Amino acid sequence: MFLWDMRALLFIVGVLTLLVPEILRVYYIMPFPGSQADEPTGLQQVRIAYWLHHNIWWIRLIGLALAIGPFVYYLRRGGWGKRVAVLLPAALCALVYYAFNFKFMADKMFLPATVKIMASSPGTFSQGEGESLVIAVEHNGDARAYPIELIGYHHQIMDTVGGAPVMVTYCTVCRTGRAWKPEVDGKAETFRLVGMDHFNAMFEDSRTKSWWRQATGECIVGPLAGAHLQEMPSAQYTLADFAQQHPNGLVFQPDPRFAADYAALNGFDEGTIESGLEYRDTASWQMKSWVVGIEIGNIARAYDWNDLSALGSIEDTLDGKLIRLMLKSDDAGFMADSVVTWIHTSQIDPSLLKMGGIDTIALAQETSFFPIPAYQEFWHSWRTFHPNTTRYEPKP
Repeated sequence: MFLWDMRALLFIVGVLTLLVPEILRVYYIMPFPGSQADEPTGLQQVRIAYWLHHNIWWIRLIGLALAIGPFVYYLRRGGWGKRVAVLLPAALCALVYYAFNFKFMADKMFLPATVKIMASSPGTFSQGEGESLVIAVEHNGDARAYPIELIGYHHQIMDTVGGAPVMVTYCTVCRTGRAWKPEVDGKAETFRLVGMDHFNAMFEDSRTKSWWRQATGECIVGPLAGAHLQEMPSAQYTLADFAQQHPNGLVFQPDPRFAADYAALNGFDEGTIESGLEYRDTASWQMKSWVVGIEIGNIARAYDWNDLSALGSIEDTLDGKLIRLMLKSDDAGFMADSVVTWIHTSQIDPSLLKMGGIDTIALAQETSFFPIPAYQEFWHSWRTFHPNTTRYEPKP
């Protein structure tokens, strides 16, 4: 009786060892119900998932070592009841292994493009085509656009713009588009989609296997924790606006292999997609409300998209600097500038004009506009990754 109890206990512990870590290492970094917890538990869950991910083979061997003896014993000597009692858990372990390694893993659900085709900006557009949103990157006179409803599926596109390598990324669950220099410690790097952190896409580099946030370029776990990728300037345009501003620009083309996957994102640009993770809440300051986020130094502020749509442009002071946020005429693209005004003087020839014996000074005012990064995001994303952000409130 004691041996039977020990075999049963070992089998149960072995099965749990095979099941629980296998599930948790994926559950904690994918958008399952309750998995994307807020701080401080959220990052702790990512750390647990990271540890499990890098130790899963040892855990599997331990689970098999515990379960295999009792499994074989009951198959050979047990009655039909005991055989079924071990076969069903074994089948469950096999099913979980397959599902959490080949179905629910991020890089198995969202595949990289098999071909990268860049075509010249079209001169004319079919109905609605020109309204498609793109993330545009310009460097050394080379301008390229990446339609959001395409890279939103792939999550990243590796390219070279103006001679510089770039990783253009997009996370539809956070509505975050970013372009990063794909280098780590000065060395060229490649990344794979590994999961999510606080609903934001997370990438793993190929050398150190560290995990990086898409929204901030920060490494949050692994040997390089605390490091940051270098951001490359990018902007959100409509395709028609991009073509007008960059007639010689190039546009990323759909990979025919993923036509059905692209179709699943129809309506994302406009916020009319039915997905509960990607739809737009048209009310202000809700989880899925659109905002434009701006950060200068360590000061961050969010601007409600509804306010921007109603006002057309917003002037504000952020970290002591005058800024201007403007919505483009297509009501989809936007830009932000830092406004710098100064007064310079010029000495007038005293032989031409004197007033009371004092040379007259001519004063001239000059204003310059310097582009600054601005991002359209869901409110839950901006406030999560900029916890000290303030909200812009229009003056009455």
